[in-house]
Amino acid sequence: MWGRLRKSWVGFRNAVRVEGGTGRDARSHNLFEAAAAYVSACAEDDQDRIDEAAGWVSPEALSFGVNELACRAVIALARERDESPRTVARALLGLPAT
Repeated sequence: MWGRLRKSWVGFRNAVRVEGGTGRDARSHNLFEAAAAYVSACAEDDQDRIDEAAGWVSPEALSFGVNELACRAVIALARERDESPRTVARALLGLPAT
């Protein structure tokens, strides 16, 4: 059992952390840095930065980071607007209020 737990932890850790392979940036990036860079690059339609950020972590880790960023952003905006997160999320997506 401990072996499987250790193997799962190592797999998760490796998914979150990626060694710098380009030589330009020797440090590794965490999934939240990758998500922030990826989403901001998408918002600015900067394909080079999108590709760079997407290479920092595994696709699964990036997906988790983007999801976490979206949740935090909706919560922060809902508090700022004094609305529910559901109302804000639907408004951001252009959906009618329920």
